[in-house]
Amino acid sequence: MTDQFKTFLANGNGEGEIVNRTFDDLPQGEVTIRVHYSGVNYKDGLAMNAKTKVAKGYPLVPGIDLAGEVTASEDPAFTAGDLVIVTSYELGVGHDGGYSEYARVPAEWVVPLPEGLTTREAMIIGTAGFTAALSVHRLEERGLTPEDEPVLVTGSTGGVGSMAVAMLSKRGYSVTASTGKETEHDYLKKLGATDIISREEVTPEKQRPLQVQRWAAAVDPTGGKPLASILSSVKQGGAVAASGLTAGTELPLTVMPFILRGVDLLGIDSGFCPMDVRRKVWERAATDLKPDHLDEIASEISLEELSGALKDILENKVRGRVLVKL
Repeated sequence: MTDQFKTFLANGNGEGEIVNRTFDDLPQGEVTIRVHYSGVNYKDGLAMNAKTKVAKGYPLVPGIDLAGEVTASEDPAFTAGDLVIVTSYELGVGHDGGYSEYARVPAEWVVPLPEGLTTREAMIIGTAGFTAALSVHRLEERGLTPEDEPVLVTGSTGGVGSMAVAMLSKRGYSVTASTGKETEHDYLKKLGATDIISREEVTPEKQRPLQVQRWAAAVDPTGGKPLASILSSVKQGGAVAASGLTAGTELPLTVMPFILRGVDLLGIDSGFCPMDVRRKVWERAATDLKPDHLDEIASEISLEELSGALKDILENKVRGRVLVKL
C-alpha cells in the first residue's frame, strides 16, 4: 500500500484540483477501500459549487458512489480483499467520496459486491442505476407487470433514464423513452426502447388537470412540469416513480390524478434507502435487472478529465454513465 495517493479535491468555487494525500488525511470510518471506479453524477456536479448547498463543507472529495477492494477493516463483516460497493448516505457531500484512489467509510454504508457484477459493471450501474432499479422495484412492489403497457421513461439519455430503459426492457416491458436529443434515437433503441417521443410531447404547452390516459406507469428523474404532466396522463390506478429535479423543483398540478384516477406518486430516495432494501435491489441489479447493454451506456475518463465531465453533466451534455477509472 503506497504512502501517497491521488485525490480530486473541490474547494466550493466550481473548480477542482488533483492533490496528493496520505492515509492520515482520510476521514473516519471502519472500512478502507482501494477505489477501482467512481461515477459522474448530476449531484457530483452540484457539489462542486458551494452556492448549490449540496455539500456540507469544503475542501471536499466529491464522488457519491464507488466500487473497489477492501484493504483494511475494523468491522468483522469485511476483510481485506473483499469487493464492495458504496453509494449514497453522506458520501461525496458530507464525507469524502469516490474521486480518490483510496477512500475510508463507515461499515454500515458498505454493500458486498453481488455475484454477477464486476466493480466496473457496478459503477456503470452506480447511483443512477441503483436509483433506476429502486424505481422499477417500487413500481413492481405496487403491482406493475410487463403486461401493463406502456411504461414511460423521461430524461432517457441521462444516467437514471438510460438505466431505466435498459432495465425495464430486460424485464419485458414496453418502454416509451422521452428525450430532447434527436441524435440519440439509435442509442435508445439499442437499450430496448419500444417507442421514442420528444420532450415536448410529454409537456404540452397547455397543461390540463387531467389529460388522455397514456401511461401504465412512469420513471421520472426530471421533476418539475414534466412530472406534473405525466401524473395527469397516467392510466387509472397507475403510478410514477419520481427521483430527480433536473426540470425543476416546482410541481404545478392539481389533486385530480390522485382522487379521480387513483394515481400514486412514489418518491424514490436512493440516498438513505434502508440497507435490507439496498442489498435486495443490488442483487436484482446483478440478476433480473442487469442491463444487457452496459457497455453501450458507459464511457470512461481519468481523474485528469474529471473537471470537464462535471461541468458537462450540469449542462446536459452527458449520455449514459461516465466512469472515473482510479
